Amino acid sequence: MTTITEVAPDVFRISTYVPEAGLEFGQFLVRDDEPLLFETGLKALFPAVRDAVASVIDPSKIRWVSFSHFEADECGSLNEWLSVAPGAQAACSLVGALVSVNDFAIRPARALADSEVFSTGKRRFRFLQTPHVPHCWEAGMLFEETDRTLFCTDLLGQSGERPPLVESDIVGLFRDQVVEFQKGPFAYYMPYTRNTGPAYERLASLEPRTLATMHGSVYRGDGASALRGAAQVLREVCG
Repeated sequence: MTTITEVAPDVFRISTYVPEAGLEFGQFLVRDDEPLLFETGLKALFPAVRDAVASVIDPSKIRWVSFSHFEADECGSLNEWLSVAPGAQAACSLVGALVSVNDFAIRPARALADSEVFSTGKRRFRFLQTPHVPHCWEAGMLFEETDRTLFCTDLLGQSGERPPLVESDIVGLFRDQVVEFQKGPFAYYMPYTRNTGPAYERLASLEPRTLATMHGSVYRGDGASALRGAAQVLREVCG
């Protein structure tokens, strides 16, 4: 079942729980003059995600489709969105555009430089290059400066079916997921390098109010402390 919840002003979390994976797969719709979809979801989820978007705006009006890195749950249905929204353009890192997206997508992507800012109308988005955080060398995040929402993809993910929005601590749940994954084939899904800590600290220094996580609940509160707690988890479990 796919649900849609407004988790910040004009920011909607779309989420589908997939029991076989034991995870929720989330996307985020930002309603603005130039609507933005962060993460597309798997290709198989496209009809459900499209219908959820249609409950808020006309899907053909999507202008930007952004994501952290080139992976099926991040951008698997990118071409479906580019087809249903003729004015839409992917927005991703320069590395992502050069090595994957421009070959895969039916239209060229907007390649974002580190710290580049673009506007969707009332909102300003800053792109933050974060290689191998959470994973893949082309990874990056979007920070919405107006309401201080960090679209942080797999960071602080939580297993299972979770409430749409929480204000309680989620670092413990993130630790549970990391420890669980370390026991199986996904043991190295979160690589730990000398750059991991500084990348998390850079994100924490933005002092986000909302952490729009892809897998699990969105967190509202002291985002800086939550990110520093997540960095400590990775240092202890993976470092």
